[in-house]
Amino acid sequence: MEEKKPASVKTANNHKMALLRIMEYLMIYTDEEHPANSKDLKTYLEKWNISEERRTIYSDVAVLADFGIDIEKAQGGWYIASRTFELPELKLLVDAVQASNFITEKKSGELIRKLERETSCSQAELLNRELWIRSGHKTDNETVFYTIDAIHEAIHRNCQIQFQYGEINLKKQLVMKRGGARYQLSPWALVWQDENYYMIAYDAEEEIIKHFRVDKMMKAKVVADEERLGSMHFRDFDLDSYLGKTFSMFSGPDAEVKLRCAPYLAGVMTERFGQDVLFVPEEDGSGYFHVTVTVAVSVQFYGWLAGLGGGVEILSPLQVRFAYRDYLKKLVNMYES
Repeated sequence: MEEKKPASVKTANNHKMALLRIMEYLMIYTDEEHPANSKDLKTYLEKWNISEERRTIYSDVAVLADFGIDIEKAQGGWYIASRTFELPELKLLVDAVQASNFITEKKSGELIRKLERETSCSQAELLNRELWIRSGHKTDNETVFYTIDAIHEAIHRNCQIQFQYGEINLKKQLVMKRGGARYQLSPWALVWQDENYYMIAYDAEEEIIKHFRVDKMMKAKVVADEERLGSMHFRDFDLDSYLGKTFSMFSGPDAEVKLRCAPYLAGVMTERFGQDVLFVPEEDGSGYFHVTVTVAVSVQFYGWLAGLGGGVEILSPLQVRFAYRDYLKKLVNMYES
């Protein structure tokens, strides 16, 4: 008669579970300031009805260390010395999640709870930081993550994408443009600009490059049987230049504009147009300098200039200079009536 060995099987399974539970405890409860000794681990195992001798626990910890888990020995026991993310990195990620306005409050909470599991429970408390966020800052669109995923998939599979596009009405509701009719475009890039995600895409009907705010895109769907168009337009497409010339991502006719700038605006110009922008100093030693940049001329561009006050002046082209003058006059007239 064949001999049964239920006890040995049970013991083997218990030992496997003991290894997993010890790893679990070390991951959740330990860090450099909170090590765990064999008594702590033995007590935790007993909660799971696992009985291990202390000398076996020492052996289990050694096995986990040999496996590659960074376990350090301290005076008070063992602790996890390094993880996928260091605490300062997690703090940075939590702040980024809280500050990102395309992530809803609900999704922000879910992501932060997941990030908290990347460190010990003691250090996770340090991630509950009070980062001040402007009221109403975050989107209410719960489908943003699915839209981003659809865009990435369409780019990866070299196909087109369909979606509805909305705008905020007076009731602060997102209503669909074109009566809800779907757009179909060829996506080529996702960019982060002015605290928002934008899809850069080619519109074959109008034969131009457009951009769309991702949190205003709804019901995005990959069109797998339609290959992307517009490759010729994107072959020499300079994304940095495209982003640099638009203001608040509002489009307008391109113009090469020459600006006269006060010395204190050097930093503003490099932040706006990049480190490669050429400064041409005036010869009178005043410190004023000229820059020539390509911009998408729009009221947002004029508003940016107005925010810089008298420190910047449009020198050319004259039609842009005069259009900016008329823009300022219109504002003045509004407040004189």
